[in-house]
Amino acid sequence: MPFDDLPDWLPAWCLDHLGDQPADVLFRQQSMSTVFGLRLAGGTDVVVKARDDDGRAGSCVTAQARLAENGFPCARPLTPVVGVGPLAVHAEEFRPGGEVLRGDAPDIAVRYAEVFTRLMTALMDLAVTPPLPNPRWVRWDHTDPGLWPSIESLDEKDQSLVPTYVVDTADRARRRLLAADLPCVLGHADFEAHNLRWHDQQVWTVHDWDSLAWQPEAALVGAASAVFPKMGPATLPPIESTEAFLAAYQDSRARLFTAEEQQIAWAASLWPAAHDIRWEALHGYTAVSGKAFWTQAAERLRRANA
Repeated sequence: MPFDDLPDWLPAWCLDHLGDQPADVLFRQQSMSTVFGLRLAGGTDVVVKARDDDGRAGSCVTAQARLAENGFPCARPLTPVVGVGPLAVHAEEFRPGGEVLRGDAPDIAVRYAEVFTRLMTALMDLAVTPPLPNPRWVRWDHTDPGLWPSIESLDEKDQSLVPTYVVDTADRARRRLLAADLPCVLGHADFEAHNLRWHDQQVWTVHDWDSLAWQPEAALVGAASAVFPKMGPATLPPIESTEAFLAAYQDSRARLFTAEEQQIAWAASLWPAAHDIRWEALHGYTAVSGKAFWTQAAERLRRANA
């Protein structure tokens, strides 16, 4: 993007909190947050993230900072979260390089599960304020009316566009998740392929720490087991790949899930895809995971005892 298109507040913010002004724009990405890759006048490359201040960012950045200090492969925050009007802003080191690990076969699932185990184990040693509310794609525990967490831009659309089987499956999965009596832990709720980079068969960095969540361990693992291959639109891996992910996670943790945890993992494997298919349907997109969701829902619900 042209340098002149930077937000008015950003150059002064960099000077105040990083001690230098931006001299060049490396990239800009827009999703749930706006991410700027900047080269400062002194030659240092940094990343500045700005998102709506919903009260979650402070806990997420604190956890990210502690993981980086302990050697986990993630970008090290350079500032705490700072309020800029309605935005929560922080800067972190620029950590380029690495490749995306593509695929949804069982052997790929095992590699992702081993990293997820390492991540979850590291987070369990941290004491931070739970980053609530949870990201909407794992917010089955919401108290809003109806099945889905309230999102005005979605709720005002024609809900009949959402396939009935998606709504019914999401409802059954959610009921099973809410019936669980399991303690919540801190975990990464957006463990998708595009958020990881690999180098020489090893994970190089894990991104998107804004997507930490406070849910039962088995639910977070189950969600990750279904989204690990995702690069864009909604997707589901084969049943056997979710099986491989769950088994590898338990092996790496040296702890078998209880029967209830197994069921919760399978229930949670359905919710993010249902959320994404709804989002795509309401925006008029073709849900590429529709066939997989349709063919797998009954078996995943059976394993969830839902």
